[in-house]
Amino acid sequence: MKICVVGAGWGGCAAAVEAALRGHRVTLIEATRTPGGRARSVPLERADGSTLVLDNGQHILIGAYTECLRLMHAVGADPGLLLQREPLALVFPDGEGLALPDLAPPWDALIGTLRARGWPWRERLALLARAARWRMDGFACAPQTSVAQLCAGLPPRLMAGFIAPLCLSALNTEPEQASGQVFLTVLRDSLFAGRGGSHLLLPRAGLGALLPEPAVGWLQAQGHEVRLGRRVQALAHDAGGWRVDGEAFDAVVLACPPGEAARLVREARVPSAWDDPLRAWAATAQALDFGAIATVYAERPGAGAPLLPRAMLALRTAPGQPAQFVFDRARLGGPAGVLVFVVSAFAGERAALQEQVIDQARASLGIEGLQPLQTVVERRATFVCRPRLARPPRAIVPGLQACGDFVQGPYPATLEGAVRHGVAAARALD
Repeated sequence: MKICVVGAGWGGCAAAVEAALRGHRVTLIEATRTPGGRARSVPLERADGSTLVLDNGQHILIGAYTECLRLMHAVGADPGLLLQREPLALVFPDGEGLALPDLAPPWDALIGTLRARGWPWRERLALLARAARWRMDGFACAPQTSVAQLCAGLPPRLMAGFIAPLCLSALNTEPEQASGQVFLTVLRDSLFAGRGGSHLLLPRAGLGALLPEPAVGWLQAQGHEVRLGRRVQALAHDAGGWRVDGEAFDAVVLACPPGEAARLVREARVPSAWDDPLRAWAATAQALDFGAIATVYAERPGAGAPLLPRAMLALRTAPGQPAQFVFDRARLGGPAGVLVFVVSAFAGERAALQEQVIDQARASLGIEGLQPLQTVVERRATFVCRPRLARPPRAIVPGLQACGDFVQGPYPATLEGAVRHGVAAARALD
């Protein structure tokens, strides 16, 4: 079939590559000139004229991201070179926290919890008992349950030092608002899915080099068409099939942001029998609430060695100290002196953020002389993953699919979620 994929984020690239692998002819259309969507590379030109490749937000993958890894291999991107694999560790600058050994589950979580530094035995046993209960319950809870309710009764320090950072990093939603069921699904499919599933896969290159840019190059090399810098204006359906800005296709996959997908669906010229389902789909997509993620890049000029003992550290938050994680680019193949601070569920103002993060680095890490390089605030980074959230389905009407990370599914807005929806949409075309 002749397939049009609208949007070249991770979901769109996945849909396009999977459709091509299944023998379809693909046209991939992207409104911007850079593929990758909310996980793309952004070059920064320094004052001295040199260029530093940053990203529009610090992302990580984990070992359970099997579809991301499969498609990277398919388009010629080597995960072994591009990603640094480490056992899961949520360790703070003072050494406290959880670091899992490289063992098969559940032994990695069991031994890691028993060895956790700075946790009294009462807290370690409380976490193990709660995890055992979740596993016995099949990692399921009442749909209205929040993460805070799911973890009620756990010691406050355990909530602040483990549950909250894990929830924010996975769901970009505060525990009081976050879906307990989605949180349990993430735990099940990462910590208990198999050896290496919980491993951190930290990018050693720009996000664009992991999947979007190799996917675009692979598609073009296979004879498929990629159009960057073009925004799709209208969809229509007639006796000849689907039309994208007047061009005929057998099927269309919408991999654009939910607001843009809702516009195209709502304004599509289609048979009258499809009016109601299209309006309902667009209304559900439009009703989603979104949370922001802020990423602050800072540099200590003249640094000749890594500034942190690990590639990634967790940070304790407090008023005026908003970052939950910090990454050292020197430990990921990048230049010495560049740190990346991540603020999930960000609700502040950009102007004050850089100064707060620099102060937090001084207080928490003891690092002086940091200078801000760039601050990226993605205001609509992810949907707010609340309990019982109504998400639009992947299948809209015959021949029209959606595959953003916001469509119905068990996962929050993650790279793997977007890629899995893209793969599923391409397979549904058959």
